Amino acid sequence: MSQDSNPEGIEREVKAVGGAAIDGTPIAYIIVLAAVTTVLAFIPFSIVLGSGKGIPLSQSIYPLLGWILGPIAGALASGIGTFIGALLAPYTAGVPAIAIWGAVVASFAAGAMTIAPKRKYWYLGLIVLFAIELAAYAYLAIARNGIPVRTFIAGAFIDWSALILFVLPTRTLFTKMISSHNFVMVAIGIFGGTWTICGLAHLSQVPFTYYLFNWPEPIWNMLIPIIPVENAMRGLSGSVIGTGVISGLRAINLVKPKEAIY
Repeated sequence: MSQDSNPEGIEREVKAVGGAAIDGTPIAYIIVLAAVTTVLAFIPFSIVLGSGKGIPLSQSIYPLLGWILGPIAGALASGIGTFIGALLAPYTAGVPAIAIWGAVVASFAAGAMTIAPKRKYWYLGLIVLFAIELAAYAYLAIARNGIPVRTFIAGAFIDWSALILFVLPTRTLFTKMISSHNFVMVAIGIFGGTWTICGLAHLSQVPFTYYLFNWPEPIWNMLIPIIPVENAMRGLSGSVIGTGVISGLRAINLVKPKEAIY
């Protein structure tokens, strides 16, 4: 056939037949990243006041799992990894049920930052959930325990700032930066996205932990400068790990999960 002739017939799309998958993500990917989450659960980077247990480094990659695997598969991987980590490394588990809840919410919310048409409104349900949690936290602190409003606002800075960033167009801005071919932009996007998602994970956990431990105003005053630094550390470690992982995945041209946004 001449090279100048045009092909005839109906154009067909050819796809490779994959193995077992959950929400378009191969199960093997979920298993591998759940294992990574478990390993990082052994490494503490700060201490939880009240429980005396450490904050695991695995918290830094909860958002990354949502961006790489999608909301459902990412939540499953972080939930499984955190559950196993709570069994094997209880010194970083805190209250296991609350830790697992925070991990699942973090990865799901990160995956829901997508602008894909089918799921671009998922974030609205999450906003309602986070607003209820912030209201419950405020009620417990201000109405029940008499914490001054000014102290609560300062102490809950990462919570309400993360919610604002999630509501505003910064939500999609971070995802666009993460999908950029410029790795400086990727690193900045991961830092901003990790600050946001880890703040929302904290918001999802803190009404329960505050109800259990009920720390007084002096503890609030001590935590005010510490908690933002801890969240910034999550952002920095998440940015370093995430930029390396995404660059590696792009370099080896690994098949992307259906709902990945990187």
